[in-house]
Amino acid sequence: MTTAFILSATIDRPAAEVWARLTDWPAATAWMPGVRSIRVNDDELIFHTRGRDRTGRVETVEPGRTVVVHSAQGGVSAAYTYTCVPDGGRTTVTLTADCRVEGVWRPFAGLLRTAIRRTDGGQVAALKRVIEAVSPDGRSSAGSSG
Repeated sequence: MTTAFILSATIDRPAAEVWARLTDWPAATAWMPGVRSIRVNDDELIFHTRGRDRTGRVETVEPGRTVVVHSAQGGVSAAYTYTCVPDGGRTTVTLTADCRVEGVWRPFAGLLRTAIRRTDGGQVAALKRVIEAVSPDGRSSAGSSG
């Protein structure tokens, strides 16, 4: 596979909380741009995006640390590896998006990786915003005054 991007963000929350939010797939629409809904069927994720359903498969899980979601359509396959690394009371989340292109899609490999970067490159920053918008006691910190 060829890497489309690698992005990281440090989230001001403990790793267990970040992991729980990261792997709450139905709620991931809050930080996955363009995804309207996600249904879970065992290790399969059905994403509703751009007016159609797309399927991904949870292929690797190291609980609390790493999850890999893989999808394939035609000659294009993508693997999204999310890694959580505790750092005191904070957590560094890294997303590595790899894309392999075969067959008739091969001449478009660069364009497809660029499209993946544009579409999904904001996921980690959005995850950080969503998680940090809720205070550690579970209340929304949006609009709060101190």
